[in-house]
Amino acid sequence: MKSNEELMKNVLNAINWEPLLHAAEIGVMVKYGVVKLTGSVDTYAKKVEVEKAAKNVTGVKEVFEDIIVVCRTMDKRTDAEISTAIEKKFRLNWDIPTKKIKVIVKSSWVFLSGELEWEYQKEVATEAVKNLIGITGITNNITVVSSAEDTIF
Repeated sequence: MKSNEELMKNVLNAINWEPLLHAAEIGVMVKYGVVKLTGSVDTYAKKVEVEKAAKNVTGVKEVFEDIIVVCRTMDKRTDAEISTAIEKKFRLNWDIPTKKIKVIVKSSWVFLSGELEWEYQKEVATEAVKNLIGITGITNNITVVSSAEDTIF
């Protein structure tokens, strides 16, 4: 088992390895394989990447993140602008049934809801949104309700 210090060093190295990330912006605390991430980044996509980088380090059992997104002044968007950008992204992706997803944006935080038939559609909706400039977070409340019936032969 790796020591807390060794694991912390490995997590910081993993964060530094990502081209868009800077470990100087991120605080890392480790105890018995549990990692807590703190700090701030300027895009939601970076927040997701920091967490992903930490989770991929051997020896990490769990990751808790307390990273806030602080958009640069030039990247700030109104909720209406973000909502319009999401609608455009959804229309460009055939995997997203746009009429079945409700989008609400409040204070740059995106809320997705609705019912979809497949889990991958829910994931694709989040992926389409996470890289948009100006968002500070995503809450995906989309439920998956499969219409397929189980059949035993």
